[in-house]
Amino acid sequence: MSERGTCIVTGGSRGIGAAVARDAARNGWAVCVNYVGNARAAEAVVREIESAGGTACAVQADTADPAAVTRLFDAAREKLGPVSALVNNAGITGPVSRLDQAEAETIRRVIDVNVNGALYCAREAVRRMSPRYGGGGGVIVNISSGAATLGSPNDYVWYAASKGAVDSLTVGLAKEVAGEGIRVNGVAPGLTVTDIHAESSGDAGRVEKLAPSVPLGRAGTPEEVANAVLWLMSDAASYVTGTTIRVSGGR
Repeated sequence: MSERGTCIVTGGSRGIGAAVARDAARNGWAVCVNYVGNARAAEAVVREIESAGGTACAVQADTADPAAVTRLFDAAREKLGPVSALVNNAGITGPVSRLDQAEAETIRRVIDVNVNGALYCAREAVRRMSPRYGGGGGVIVNISSGAATLGSPNDYVWYAASKGAVDSLTVGLAKEVAGEGIRVNGVAPGLTVTDIHAESSGDAGRVEKLAPSVPLGRAGTPEEVANAVLWLMSDAASYVTGTTIRVSGGR
């Protein structure tokens, strides 16, 4: 059992999630790396953490399935100890297109994962962390997106809408559980170099295409996003709740 406690990182096998998992382990958390389909990538993150002296495990669960979310939290507790941190990172975009050309199934799946999944995970986290249920408090960090305010026209308006919902979750839940020792915050990455562009949106060249539109002149890295997440999880942010930090290079 880690001195800091157990942190679940949903969608933790690659990109921002993997960077958060590695950084959390370096900061003394025992890390549960959640994944939905790529066991090899998740186990690679676990091995990397363990080789650096950290503690981690990989647990498969589709966060859009509430029963699977319960199993995820049960497994994390059983393998690593009581859960006191959740990073709600799992998310997808669907193929790039105008809204009027998007398939209904694409929209449904994005909402299921990005909105319902985040709600299910946050609900389960409160059930583990709140003193109402015998918990000792904790911290939740929701991964939003700069798309929530930019709207992502001609790319994926439905994804932007899903992240707007995540921002509302952050504000509302933070107020709801503030008196129970649980802080809830968000991080909204801007254009970031991850596999999501090629594997979820189908636009492998999106980063290079949009980088010139970023005021700082480049895309961000998963590690730069992870830095903000870990600050929000730390004691240095003890008076911060209900806030979403934009990590977007000014875009």
